[in-house]
Amino acid sequence: MGEGNGIGVSSSGGVAMAGPLAGIRVVEFVGQGPGPFGGMMLADMGADVVAVERPGAPVDFTGAPTNPLTRGKRNVELDLKDSAALGLMVAMIGVADVFIDPFRPGVCERLTIGPTEMCVANEGLVYARMTGFGQTGPWAKRAGHDINYIALSGVLHSVGRAGAPPTIPLNLVGDFAGGGQLLALGVCAALVERATSGVGQVIDVSMVEGAAQILGPIFAGSESGFFGDRGTTWLDGGAHFYNVYAASDGRYMSVGAVEPQFHAELLARLNMSPATPQWESSLWPALKAEMATIFAAKTGEEWCEVFADSDACVAPVLAPSEVASHPHTAARNSVTRINGVLQPNPAPLFSRTPSHARAPHHRGTTSAADIISEWTTT
Repeated sequence: MGEGNGIGVSSSGGVAMAGPLAGIRVVEFVGQGPGPFGGMMLADMGADVVAVERPGAPVDFTGAPTNPLTRGKRNVELDLKDSAALGLMVAMIGVADVFIDPFRPGVCERLTIGPTEMCVANEGLVYARMTGFGQTGPWAKRAGHDINYIALSGVLHSVGRAGAPPTIPLNLVGDFAGGGQLLALGVCAALVERATSGVGQVIDVSMVEGAAQILGPIFAGSESGFFGDRGTTWLDGGAHFYNVYAASDGRYMSVGAVEPQFHAELLARLNMSPATPQWESSLWPALKAEMATIFAAKTGEEWCEVFADSDACVAPVLAPSEVASHPHTAARNSVTRINGVLQPNPAPLFSRTPSHARAPHHRGTTSAADIISEWTTT
């Protein structure tokens, strides 16, 4: 996709290129999605991230690595049941700035690399713990996945159509937004504080609480009555002016004309009566049906032409494979291909210390001893 707007795309992994977190050393104990996603964000921003995995999975070195969650990282394989390997892990954490623990409470303690040991040996260590339910509470040690975490947070109940079961929003809200992104934010905040205090700390990242953070305004709105039952309010598909409609070719158009001036523009572009009421909820079902009929009369491309340069808040619903070619996302260089695989470019954009989407790694291609030697001599 090339380069633009302060984002550099590199084909090589290894030590982090310049970015806002350049010089920060991270040891990531590899788990499932949220921890690696948070580590990817830190690596994109310039941190030197070493991903530690258990040995075992065969590696095919004939092709380029493609997993975006490993991009910009180096990889070490260590069997921590072996005392020598455990010693290398302890040594790496001892000279790191950040350690990412992706396991349920107690796992790292049993390995003797819990915060009691590591934060004493390395006073400046930011010890980031990524779990579904948190380090404390009656569910702390229970197994779970994104769907369970967003269920307990209140998010899942709030997503879906009226009269239907909750809609599963992929594993975006718990794993990645409420998990990995929150972990990266917590790490950055702790590093800022450490610059003043000189001391690290333990970060307890719970995906339940991360998802609840995202739901913040909805909590208050549900208690006040501003938000009603699922699928009946103006932000969740209940209203005609905030919805998704099918075009004649099966494409979909998103409509978000909330403000009155945008609603008026929407009506004008659809040739609907300018007197059409916006906030009379009893009329929403009939208005949704009317708009569905109107949108079904043209193709998606035709509707894009109708709403070109319009403030009606209408946008096409793009498949991931289409993002690279849309005029706006192409101009912003929003996505890229690394080793042939489509993936997002780093965000947000930094004007002076740009992030870089660097190549993913193969398993076990770095020596822990070399990492320790490098980190202790630079």
